[in-house]
Amino acid sequence: MFFVDVLETESLGNRSYLAGGPDAAVVVDPPRDIDRVIAAAARRGVRIAVVAETHVHNDYVTGGLELARLTGARYLVPAGAEVAYARVAVADGDVEPVDAGLELRAVATPGHTPHHTSYVLEEAGRAVAAFTGGSLLIGTVGRPDLVEPRLTEELARAQHASAHRLADRLEDTVSVLPTHGFGSFCSSTAAGGEHSTIGAERAANPALVQDAETFVRELLAGLDDVPAYYAHMAPVNSEGPAPLDLTEPRRADADEIARRLAAGEWVVDLRSRVAFAAGHVAGSLNFEADGQLATYLAWLIPWGRPVTLLAHSADDLARAQRELARVGIDRPAAAAVGSPADWVAEGERPASFRRATFAELAAARRDGADDMVVVDVRRAAERAHGWVRGSVHLPVHEIHRRLDEVPPGTVWVHCAGGMRAAVAASVLDAAGREVVAIDDGFAAAAGAGLPLVTPSDATAA
Repeated sequence: MFFVDVLETESLGNRSYLAGGPDAAVVVDPPRDIDRVIAAAARRGVRIAVVAETHVHNDYVTGGLELARLTGARYLVPAGAEVAYARVAVADGDVEPVDAGLELRAVATPGHTPHHTSYVLEEAGRAVAAFTGGSLLIGTVGRPDLVEPRLTEELARAQHASAHRLADRLEDTVSVLPTHGFGSFCSSTAAGGEHSTIGAERAANPALVQDAETFVRELLAGLDDVPAYYAHMAPVNSEGPAPLDLTEPRRADADEIARRLAAGEWVVDLRSRVAFAAGHVAGSLNFEADGQLATYLAWLIPWGRPVTLLAHSADDLARAQRELARVGIDRPAAAAVGSPADWVAEGERPASFRRATFAELAAARRDGADDMVVVDVRRAAERAHGWVRGSVHLPVHEIHRRLDEVPPGTVWVHCAGGMRAAVAASVLDAAGREVVAIDDGFAAAAGAGLPLVTPSDATAA
């Protein structure tokens, strides 16, 4: 009997897979931190014989090259991908043995990228699972706009054709095992569900139930913002990522932290948004270790800018370092563990700002505060469903570049739940603005009596 183990990277919305038989296994789309993969194989007692990439990834740094080097596995990369290292160039229909009676069959599925390839696991000649990468996802497909804008519509049409190609050749019971779609920005729309089959997708996936023209039109209309760091991932993966180095960063004292801030470097406080608001090093930025750290820090930080990490504990620091390495922020310039009392230079005091709820925002508005400005830092696709009347829209990933667009006054900043509002509040606070971070779910805005605008209201106006 074959097995499939899922290795989740929840913060990036991705999955990797270890699949095989009693003696040997294949790893599909491995993460950068391959120690997790090696440990999973050791628990199974199997040898990693094959490492397979479905495509050159745009959203994370792969561990495939290093995993293949360390294990001696054959490294499968689609033949159409231009890479600078030796690999087994895989073409449509190629078959790779994994274990006795277990094979991996390559199926060309362009769309997410021009060279995208899915892999069908066959046991005794019968398909049992399809590793679909960024092609057929659960309830959607991988986005087609990450390669080249001029190719987007062509790739969207290719996604429709590729989904049908998989559905036409596989039985309903075959498991669909995508890499993206569990919160990943590589998904064209929000994917639903944790598990699926070809039959389930055939019944509900827009790529399989809509005609090509309708599918392409709706797919292109629904594409969301692209994280800025994506532009750096494919070149790194094509060149061949360096081995991962997770050794502890050099520790910085308060004076060094102050020097790095004065030099324009980023100092990132990984503590909770509650702790950060109560007290922090002036000029530092808050990206919670338990939030979507890798996505949003990598999205905002100017690429290559040195970053110093401040953490409550050594464990938090180590987790953050691992997260950031997955998206190519390999080595923090320095780090410190403790609290603001340890990080603030002598003679200085920690900075702080207020936190509030939507009910408190509504009360402040009723009290007639004249200098209030409400900033909505959600993405455009989120705001399109409705917003607080009079609010200014500055997505969190743009706010550090658009500070001059924030009107004067006390800035009440909100997102959908509080995490991104805390990031934006820290950016505004570092820029010297008086800020209030709304740590509340957006659903509470209406209940608080705040006037909301819907797209239909805006159109009518």
